[in-house]
Amino acid sequence: MPLVPPLPTSLPHAVAPALPAVIGLADLAGIAVFALSGALVAARMRQTLVTMCFFAVITGVGGGSVRDLLIGAPVFWVHDRWVALVCLGMAVLCWLTPHRWWRGAALEWADAVGLGAYAVLGTTKALAYGIPPVPAFMMGVITGCVGGVIRDCVAGRPSIIMRPELYVTAAALAAALCSAGQALHLPKGWVWAVSALAGFALRAAAIRWKLAIPAYGGSKKADLGERLPPPPDPLL
Repeated sequence: MPLVPPLPTSLPHAVAPALPAVIGLADLAGIAVFALSGALVAARMRQTLVTMCFFAVITGVGGGSVRDLLIGAPVFWVHDRWVALVCLGMAVLCWLTPHRWWRGAALEWADAVGLGAYAVLGTTKALAYGIPPVPAFMMGVITGCVGGVIRDCVAGRPSIIMRPELYVTAAALAAALCSAGQALHLPKGWVWAVSALAGFALRAAAIRWKLAIPAYGGSKKADLGERLPPPPDPLL
């Protein structure tokens, strides 16, 4: 029997890797934008402040929570006092401000920035926990999109993944570039910046020129359109 026990092959998942401060700031910025979009869904449904807070929280932390559970990390917002405060603050802000402030495409453009940053954050955190590049790419997509999916399901709205517009694809582009760049050991600062900007650029192009992915069976588009529900108001 050896006197010295063998060293572990990997760190326990409970030990959180050190991530740069800029990643934390990007995380909070993305959470704030997504939380605001959740609160606005409740506002358009003429709900109470409590409901707006609930929608803000599930939208802001939904994707990151699923990511952390999948990679075996401590759920980020449970151990960070600022995340819940940011989500609740966005709900209160939405409650106190006139509805006309949030009309038009302003929120869509802000969300496009948050989408790219959040997808990069999710990918970077997964890689820091030893997740291989391809699953880490999927974690980036989940981080950017699942909060909106949960929000839409709770609200009884058609989900963002059921719309042909380039939204999930933009998150996938940012996550793929981030995962590939770090796998190639390129300078992380440049990888994060280029990946987030690429995701934002694709989403911005989709907003500006109404870009969408072709639907299955293009020749039957009219028949499918008769059976599918109309798209919701463009919150994301």
